[in-house]
Amino acid sequence: MVSRAAVPGESPGADGDLRLERVTKRFGSFTAVDDISLSIPQGSFFALLGASGCGKTTTLRMVSGLEDPTQGRIYLGQREVTDLKPYKRPVNTVFQNYALFPHLDIFENVAFGLRRRGVKDVRGQVEQMLELVELGHLARRKPAQLSGGQQQRVAVARALINQPQVLLLDEPLGALDLKLRRQMQIELKRIQTEVGLTFVHVTHDQEEAMTMADTIAVMNAGRIEQLGSPAQLYENPASTFVANFLGQSNLISGEVTGKDGDVITLDAQGRRLTLPVARARVEAGRIIAGVRPEKVSLALDESAIPAGHNVLTGGVVSDASFIGVSTQYLVKMPWGPEVGCEEMSVFEQNTGREIHRPGTPVLLHWHPAQTFGLDGSQDLDAGADLDDEAAA
Repeated sequence: MVSRAAVPGESPGADGDLRLERVTKRFGSFTAVDDISLSIPQGSFFALLGASGCGKTTTLRMVSGLEDPTQGRIYLGQREVTDLKPYKRPVNTVFQNYALFPHLDIFENVAFGLRRRGVKDVRGQVEQMLELVELGHLARRKPAQLSGGQQQRVAVARALINQPQVLLLDEPLGALDLKLRRQMQIELKRIQTEVGLTFVHVTHDQEEAMTMADTIAVMNAGRIEQLGSPAQLYENPASTFVANFLGQSNLISGEVTGKDGDVITLDAQGRRLTLPVARARVEAGRIIAGVRPEKVSLALDESAIPAGHNVLTGGVVSDASFIGVSTQYLVKMPWGPEVGCEEMSVFEQNTGREIHRPGTPVLLHWHPAQTFGLDGSQDLDAGADLDDEAAA
C-alpha cells in the first residue's frame, strides 16, 4: 500500500473526497461543461463516460488545473483547489500518449518526479513502484523496447510515485489493441485496489468503464445524464440516452393502462405488457418500455412461451449472426419508428438449440421483471447515433 503524504493546508482528519460544485466551462458562446456537481469518494475508481465532445475531458482538465472553470468550485477534501496552479495540486495525470522520456530508461522515467523534488535516495521507492506494476525486471530498458501495455504501466508508475491524492486517467488505453486493452483494464483495477488512491478515468468505451469503475457518470452535452454503479446504470437507465448509449436496448413506446400493486400495465401496439413499478420512471400517460437484448428469447409459437411473460407477435428474423458464445438476431417488427425499434435485437446463448434463419416468423418474449420504464416524452433514438463512436 502506498501511503499518501500530508497535503499542506488540508484540515487534520479531513476526508479526501474530490468534489465539484456547480462547475461550468464555456469557450466563447459554447458551453463545454454545464453546471455539474458531483462527489467522488476517496479511494474509489470513478469513470466519466461519454462520446467525444460531451465535456468529460474538459472536466478532467479543470480538476488537474489545466483549464479554469468559468464558474463553480473544486475541492479535495476540505481544501479548495479551484485557483491553484497544476503543480500545486495533489493530482497527477496519465495521458493516452504516455509522454515517456525516450532517452531515459524505465527506472529513471519513474524516478524523474522524485529527483525533480530533490529526493536523494530514490532506489527503494522506484523499485517498489516497478514491482507494483510488475516491471521490475525491465528497469534498465528504454521505452522503445517495451510494448504499448508496458509503456502504459510505466506511465502509471511515474504518476503514482509522487503519491498524488487523485490520479487522473485521460483515455489511457485508447492506443492499445483490443486484447491488450482488456488485459490492461484488469491490471489498472488491480493497481488501484492495491494502492487505495482515487482514480478518475475518462473514456468513451462503455465496456472499459463497466469493467473498471465502481461508479460511472454518463455525460451528455456537458451534463451528467446519470450517475451510479455499472449494474445500476445498465439495469435501470434513467433516460433513453443512457439506455441506448450504455449497451443496447429495445425500446417500445406505449400508454399506461393500469397499475395493480407493484405492477404497471401498458398497451403497446395492441399488446399488453407489464413491468415493475420499481423500475418505472413514470406511472401514468406515455411510457417507453425497455428490455436488453440478452433478456429476450425467440419462440415459434405461443405454446413454447412461459406463462406470464411479455410477448410481442408479428416478428420476422431479418438477420442472424453466429458469434460463438451466442447468436445475435435482428427481428423486423410490424410497426414504424415512432413506436420504437423497428428491428428488435435478441442475443441468445448457443446451447445447441436451432438457429432461426432470416425470414422465419417468430414471437419475442421475456420476463416482465426484466422490463424498465422511461418517460414517454423522450426521443426514442437519443444516444443511439453515438453507439458506433462510443464502441470504437
